[in-house]
Amino acid sequence: MAGIAVLPGVAVAVPAPQQALNAADQALLVGVRLAGLWEMPAGQMAADKGQSPVVREIGAEIAKQHEELDRLTVEAANKLGATIPSDPTAQQKAWLLEMQNNSGARFDQIFVTRLREAHGSIFPVIGAVRAATRNATIRKLADDANKFVSAHMEMLERTGLVRWEQLPPAVLPASGNDSLIARASANTGTGIGVSSTVVWLVFLAALATGGIATWRVLRRN
Repeated sequence: MAGIAVLPGVAVAVPAPQQALNAADQALLVGVRLAGLWEMPAGQMAADKGQSPVVREIGAEIAKQHEELDRLTVEAANKLGATIPSDPTAQQKAWLLEMQNNSGARFDQIFVTRLREAHGSIFPVIGAVRAATRNATIRKLADDANKFVSAHMEMLERTGLVRWEQLPPAVLPASGNDSLIARASANTGTGIGVSSTVVWLVFLAALATGGIATWRVLRRN
């Protein structure tokens, strides 16, 4: 687990004066930060122990690009005075341990499956926040994150290891006035105008659905 605890290149957030952020803005900061905290070491592992040359090349590039995205995320959090995580979640650490405990073709498949589904989960969150945020710093971070996440999904798909039929279905906001986008659009930009329950349920439901689908795929193998 040493490789999980020490994350080379990870930026460190420095507290700054607090500014009002709505729940959707905060969800983006936390989600992108958490993605980097586990995908940087995952990419480094792929670069070191991937069986396929393509997986090794993609792993190194994803680790490098997430280091840059993490720097941008920390800069945005510092500018806004927002609190962001400094460690991966317990589930993310379990994914890293799973990768450490496997090798060869099995490692390659786990690496691609885990990262492709994780990127697919954060992708709609980025779009929803970008569409409705009133905060220029968050808008810029969403634009940057969108470019990196899109590129990473394309890289992972080039390996030929994505199990398309096993990807979880899209998790869409509810229609009508209670939707995430409708709530964010109606927010004035001060305080918590978007229900944190709605935002986090969309985000966590995508992660949970992806985790269950991945477990089923890997169990069959």
